[in-house]
Amino acid sequence: MSGLIVLMVLLLFLIIAILCAAALVAANTSITQRTLQAEIVINASATDVWKVLIDFGAYPQWNPFIRQVTGKAEPGEKPTMQMHLGNRTMTIRPTVLFEQPQRELRWLGHLFIPGVFDGEHSFVIEPLGERKVRFIQSEEFNGLMIPFSKSLLNETEQNFNEMNRALKERAEQIE
Repeated sequence: MSGLIVLMVLLLFLIIAILCAAALVAANTSITQRTLQAEIVINASATDVWKVLIDFGAYPQWNPFIRQVTGKAEPGEKPTMQMHLGNRTMTIRPTVLFEQPQRELRWLGHLFIPGVFDGEHSFVIEPLGERKVRFIQSEEFNGLMIPFSKSLLNETEQNFNEMNRALKERAEQIE
């Protein structure tokens, strides 16, 4: 019987050690945080870029990254988004945090449960002239799984660039 008690105490100490290590990792934001950003100059008005960006119904026709969106781009809404990551498709239901027409759209999504792998995604349109804007797509990732997600994050950054190029091509075709 005493051997079982010793084993249970060791198991308890192991669980406490794992929880302490997880807390230390979570507290070190340089380990559990990563920001991705991709930008492109688009020869179109902010209005035209915005029209393309929020026309979710047309995404399957041009967007290589976010293939499908059902829902609205309004604060508090939780649209369903189908994202293409390499050979995988992932569906998320982020919460729209902010929407300023012709300027910015931002949402917060979680994989699994909050704190494990969270991402605050934003699209920013910065006017550079009458028919010229800088489009910035970025995401700030936080969570315990960030240190173990390097290839997923690298793939995501490539997808940002692909989407930006496709958005540029589509917006520049608008007369």
